[in-house]
Amino acid sequence: MTDSPTATATAPVHDDATTGSRIGATLRLHTVAWPLLIAWPVGILAGSFLISYVIFSLVQSDQDDNFTGSVFAVYGFVLAFYLQAMTQTFPFALGLSVTRREFFTATALMALAQSVVFALALYLLSVVEAATDGWGVRMRMFGLARYFTDSPVLQFLALFANLLLVAAIALAAGAVYQRWKVTGVLTAGVTVLGGLSLAAVLVTWARAWPSIGAWFQEVNRAVPMVVLPLALAVLAIGVAWCALRRATP
Repeated sequence: MTDSPTATATAPVHDDATTGSRIGATLRLHTVAWPLLIAWPVGILAGSFLISYVIFSLVQSDQDDNFTGSVFAVYGFVLAFYLQAMTQTFPFALGLSVTRREFFTATALMALAQSVVFALALYLLSVVEAATDGWGVRMRMFGLARYFTDSPVLQFLALFANLLLVAAIALAAGAVYQRWKVTGVLTAGVTVLGGLSLAAVLVTWARAWPSIGAWFQEVNRAVPMVVLPLALAVLAIGVAWCALRRATP
């Protein structure tokens, strides 16, 4: 009697190195749009700075700080980059057999890295701005967080948290569009605006605005400047993944 052959079942091996390399390759997809990722934000920021500098150099002002909100152009480009990443790069990546998880992980890592780099650059510019008395014309463009705190760490974290929040909102909006198209974006927008409007009505009805204002004054500055934006960013990233995991371009 001969022994019968036995089938040996082999479990699939999860290769972390392969997964990491695929995520790295997906990260490189985003660098194709490097003008929108880096060049345009830097160029627009430099142009806005020069225009503001010339204006405040020509106009004499008795104010201690001449505020300009030109730095918010950076936030606009961060928003635009991650919207196009979800609406344009995502379908292209799927065509290259990139999984949704790999694409989302790579994009989230890109958002984290970009937020750190931009926050560091803006913070260093704010340090130079403070040291030169607002570039010699008492202009405040980069040191917005200095209105609320003197802590360098808190200033940097506030910049990082808010940049990440903008990126997360763009990821969520783009993922909702991929899943439910324009109807989904409009529904989400109306829902958010409706919720905020209802909350404002309830607070007004309860005459709670003074209490809310007092809370912001008394609470640790890290809560509204860092903790709340990060919490909202995590929520938006969660929404983005829930929508993207079943999205079909």
